[in-house]
Amino acid sequence: MTSTARISVDRKPDTVEKKRIWRTFADISRLHITAIAALGVFTFGWLLTGVYPWLLTAVCALDWFIVNLINRTVDLEEDKANIIIETGFVDRNRRLLLRIALMLLLVSLVVVHFLNPAITGLRIACHLLGAFYNWPLLPGRRRLKQLYFWKNNASAVGFLITVFGYPLATGWWGNRSHSFPPGITWETVVFAAVFFFLFEISYEVIYDLRDVKGDALAGIRTYPVVHGKRTAIYIVDGLIFASMAVLAIGYLFDFVPWRIFIMIAAPFLQLVVYKHALRRGISAKDCIRITWMGVAMLLIYHMWVIAGLPGVGL
Repeated sequence: MTSTARISVDRKPDTVEKKRIWRTFADISRLHITAIAALGVFTFGWLLTGVYPWLLTAVCALDWFIVNLINRTVDLEEDKANIIIETGFVDRNRRLLLRIALMLLLVSLVVVHFLNPAITGLRIACHLLGAFYNWPLLPGRRRLKQLYFWKNNASAVGFLITVFGYPLATGWWGNRSHSFPPGITWETVVFAAVFFFLFEISYEVIYDLRDVKGDALAGIRTYPVVHGKRTAIYIVDGLIFASMAVLAIGYLFDFVPWRIFIMIAAPFLQLVVYKHALRRGISAKDCIRITWMGVAMLLIYHMWVIAGLPGVGL
């Protein structure tokens, strides 16, 4: 065996181990959700302020990493029933992972406040919402996650706080004369936020279709648990078409510019992909694949902008 071959063989176990560690990290932190949230604030931050919000993107990613990590340490019962990847690892390291999440939260609240105090209140509100979502802090020792209707809406509100709240608060902090980029008004913000809210909830219900068994076991009253899968599918379809209608109406009345209206392609593509997955039953991989598809579309959107192609320039 040549020396080159020996080096290749020696390095292979290290490469495999690194891939395994990275995969475990991605699975326990729900990296796909962190990524879609971060690119959401990056995209809408640019659309609403005219500048790329690099710091806000990093903070949003950190906040959703923390929320998702805490959620994994709490949802062990339903995750085991739903055969969610790396639940065994989370179970064995629950205390350590929870300490890491809380330490990151406390340290980041102080550090980010000095860098951008405009979003401190919103960050606290977001994590309080996450606490009530994850832990039994409501009357009757219930979680927001267990409450019919409020489960999905609480998660969507968390996305609105980070994706829209962070850049808007930053833009107007201490500067009441701040103005929107050309073509953007407060009406644009409302239409875009409603579109995003409806579209995000459609994601949530698709995930609920995957988690019916575990949610029923844990007493979580999702739409599929309460109404059955068929009705839940109608709800997903309704949310997708409603989100598309909001953008179309906003564009028709000149409240939504073309560079936001073209996002109507995202719910349409999601509809096609999730309908295909329904034929054999929604799986965890399907949900992750749909979310990464959203990440890819946002990346393509920004590459289009950087390339100076027509339709999305300010």
